[in-house]
Amino acid sequence: MFIVTTNDVPGYRITQVLGEVMGLTVRSTDFGQGFTAGFRSLGGGEIPEYTQVMYEARQVVMGRMWDQAVQRGANAIVAMRFDAGSIANFTEICAYGTAVVVEPLAPASPPPAA
Repeated sequence: MFIVTTNDVPGYRITQVLGEVMGLTVRSTDFGQGFTAGFRSLGGGEIPEYTQVMYEARQVVMGRMWDQAVQRGANAIVAMRFDAGSIANFTEICAYGTAVVVEPLAPASPPPAA
């Protein structure tokens, strides 16, 4: 399955639009991660504990979005985007896009031999 951020898939034609699909999760860090991250934030720079939580969350929402697309009969998702927000001490991550059916474009015919 193709998952692209563009509105089309180069070399393919969209034959059916099956609608919006999405994956959603709400995450928090555990006590140890939060405690360690709090100390790291004093020095500035990347906070690996939060980076890992966000990376894992994105993988989860991509999988959920992909599952929805497969259930609808899609073989591609176009215009995929991520969104994130905060709810108190929690972070909400969403991946969404449009489930479509694509088929390869016919290969170009070679010019006639002279």
